[in-house]
Amino acid sequence: MSDWLQRLAELDPARLAGMRRGVEKESLRAQPTGATLALTPHPTALGSALTHETVTTDFSESQLELITGVHRSADDCLTQLTEIHQAVHRCLGDELMWASSMPCKLPADETIPLGRYGSSNIGRAKSVYRMGLGHRYGRRMQTISGIHYNWSLPGLDNADHFALIRNFRRHSFLLLTLFGASPALCGSFVAGRDHGLQPLGEVEGTLHMPYGTSLRMGRLGYQSDAQSSLSVSYNSLDGYAASLQEALTRPYAAYEKIGIVNPGGEYNQLSTTLLQIENEFYGTIRPKRTIRPGERPLHALRERGVEYVEVRCMDLDPFEPVGIAASTMRFIDIFLLHCWLTDSPDDTPAELAALARNQQQTASAGRQPGLMLERGETRVSLRDWGQALLNEFTPIAEKLDATLGGHLYLDALNLARQRWVTPDDLPSARVLAAMQADHGSSHLSFTAAQSAWARDQVLAQPTPDGFMDRFEASARASLEAQAAIEAADTLDFETFRQQYLNPAQLAG
Repeated sequence: MSDWLQRLAELDPARLAGMRRGVEKESLRAQPTGATLALTPHPTALGSALTHETVTTDFSESQLELITGVHRSADDCLTQLTEIHQAVHRCLGDELMWASSMPCKLPADETIPLGRYGSSNIGRAKSVYRMGLGHRYGRRMQTISGIHYNWSLPGLDNADHFALIRNFRRHSFLLLTLFGASPALCGSFVAGRDHGLQPLGEVEGTLHMPYGTSLRMGRLGYQSDAQSSLSVSYNSLDGYAASLQEALTRPYAAYEKIGIVNPGGEYNQLSTTLLQIENEFYGTIRPKRTIRPGERPLHALRERGVEYVEVRCMDLDPFEPVGIAASTMRFIDIFLLHCWLTDSPDDTPAELAALARNQQQTASAGRQPGLMLERGETRVSLRDWGQALLNEFTPIAEKLDATLGGHLYLDALNLARQRWVTPDDLPSARVLAAMQADHGSSHLSFTAAQSAWARDQVLAQPTPDGFMDRFEASARASLEAQAAIEAADTLDFETFRQQYLNPAQLAG
């Protein structure tokens, strides 16, 4: 028996039963006619984007973020995510929650509205941070939406978490191929840019990659020339933290030119360093620790260690009413356990560069027959490498089902296997086929139809007694909490900014 299978056999079922997950789901608000970005403010009925526990905004005022609690099972997580969607849909009027990771039709970059969080110092800082993102990367890039999957297992220490992360980065091509659902986009997203995409059909406006899986995770998505200069090691918490601290404290010439305050006295960004704050660092997965009020995330990690990991490479699935299926969550559980259980050698700068190339290849052409990826000193077929991983997942799925009861984990694995050997069943292939067959090869038409379908599916499901009353009460409470924060501020914003960004706040 191999070492990792022995570890699996010896894994206490009580630890497996203690596995937890939660979801953060981003989605643009779109106008039903024309599939254009809704430029209306965040609805007051949804409460305060600063303080509400389950509904906030991401980059844009027009970009919702729905947040579940921590759950014992995928089904429980999906139930809460569905209930949050039910409340949100009821508060949106005619507006749609855009069902694709790639955005609806966008206005001019400077008119995409930034998230607004009130007049408190922390609220202003959140908006200034977003202003900085707009200056640094353009606002269009920030309107891309996705699913973040937060996952924990009892008993993992920092070394365990970073071993898991290293293997996740090696094998994330499997998730991009199996669950990527953004092979096409509206041309407004890349207006004026060199993009390398091909028109889809005869209709002007929709661009795609024929074998693409997740344009969101490719070079048109969350990418940054500035951040490409970073070579962040995941070999230890100390090394990771040192890399991040350097990026948070090193001035970057292009951002120094932007400046912190413009001639009119308005803030352009929080700082001129390579990263304004920790969240600006893009990655397919992050080590995380719940932070205390006013605490910097890097300080929390250094002081109390990694608590959970945040998987960040999942597209919205337009064929699922809330963007993700319970079976997908279960597959990620299996995948993450495999990443932790199996041998995970230290990474090197050369491997990190190869993994970046693998990600680009998979995002743009993951369904291409014969596609080869880099693995060590050799090249290997994406199809063969993925099939080998799927084969190794069987004992993990069996152990989970034996521990938790039923056969849902084996079902999730078998569904993935079936799609792996039938690439036309992958979400990215289904998206292109549906666009061409039913929507005149239009990304906007397809996604608008799926968005309306998803809303109808969610609203057709029953809600718990008193659910909307409780949601409305939580919205009111969040507005009151925001007002209390604003009333309690004593510092001027510039002093607050300097204190928050003081490098001493990053120490453990």
